Amino acid sequence: MTENKVGVWGQDHPIGVAVLGMGTVGTEVVRIIRDHADDLCNRVGAPVVLRGVAVRDLTKDRGLSADLLTTDAETLVTRDDVDIVVEVMGGIDPARALISAALNAGKSVVTANKALLADYTGELAAAAENHRADLYFEAAVAGAIPVIRPLIQSLSGDRVNRVVGIVNGTTNFILSAMAETGADYDDVLAEATRLGYAEADPTADVEGYDAAAKAAILASVAFHTRVTSGDVYREGISKITSEDLETAAAVGCTVKLLAMAERVTDEDGKDKVSVRVYPALIPRKHPLAAVSGAFNAVVVEAENAGRLMFYGQGAGGAPTASAVMGDLVMAARNKFFGGRAPGESVYAELPIASIGDTPTRYHVNLQVADRTGVLEAVAGEFAKHHVSISTVRQEGSNAGARLVVVTHHAQESALADTVAALAELDSVTSVTSVLRLEGTEE
Repeated sequence: MTENKVGVWGQDHPIGVAVLGMGTVGTEVVRIIRDHADDLCNRVGAPVVLRGVAVRDLTKDRGLSADLLTTDAETLVTRDDVDIVVEVMGGIDPARALISAALNAGKSVVTANKALLADYTGELAAAAENHRADLYFEAAVAGAIPVIRPLIQSLSGDRVNRVVGIVNGTTNFILSAMAETGADYDDVLAEATRLGYAEADPTADVEGYDAAAKAAILASVAFHTRVTSGDVYREGISKITSEDLETAAAVGCTVKLLAMAERVTDEDGKDKVSVRVYPALIPRKHPLAAVSGAFNAVVVEAENAGRLMFYGQGAGGAPTASAVMGDLVMAARNKFFGGRAPGESVYAELPIASIGDTPTRYHVNLQVADRTGVLEAVAGEFAKHHVSISTVRQEGSNAGARLVVVTHHAQESALADTVAALAELDSVTSVTSVLRLEGTEE
């Protein structure tokens, strides 16, 4: 080991680590701690030592000595020889209680638990502050991609206006495959399940719950405002059809499930935060349009830094473990040198904008009767509800005609009223789909 400056901890005092969970990510974290002990020691200033791993089943062969494995997580997280707790077990309970116990005992915590953080960051951050411990969670959003720390540290002197990203690999794989092959949603979902990209129950991914939790975390950090998953407007991709992808391609776009958090100004000139997850068309020239397969990407738009893009592996054992280990090294260095990580920053306390008051552009697909006056009637309903039309494209078919209407920016509530009125027109057979259009200059 090379010589290091001795901190308040002392080089002869190892930094003990407890790991909660030894699934895909936990296994990789344990491997890295053991295989790269010398490097970690040099980077931190003191040895980083695995003290124990909490698991559910002690009979399973995990390649570790029996004395390192335990089912008693409650005791493990408060042991005197444990300084940092790494939580990679997932779920709300018992993870919430275990992390709270660790923080209350003065242990720093590294977690990848987006579901927990999306609703309980405030509670956990308060415990960390009260007991002078660190709470790190880079791995909770977008796997190996560093986006939380840049928002907290690198952009701490800037004003973030917008964060938009593809943060769920399962849905991105499905939409990418649908666009490339023309296959239907159900067929691609079955293939994603067979390949291991989708869980046996894919609801959390395909209905946008996973992305909504991550959007809440990103919004909280970017806008110094506590945002929970319940504040996030959410739609999934299960209603997206191959026809939607074809229509998007015809206008130079593709469809992605986007997680968005942005600063918006209300009619009184006051700032609010709009946080939402839904499938949307984006132009193929937009940087997120090229993100395919199970990859993730996040674009941050700041007042002075401009547009920044973070891209990479958004899930998987090794990529997520990389983010966990980055946090672990930071927490360990703080222990060694006596420092602290930045705490929760919610000074702004911006109100949450409702989806009805959030303006965006829309791509409306209508099946209509192929006769004179239909276009005039349809355009009239848009005008009546103060939704301005940008372009209209008409395609004939045996069953009538299809109208594709792209609007200028409009309020969600105005568009909803327009769609309801269109559905009542005798000349409109059906409103086939309504998708938002994001990433345009207009």
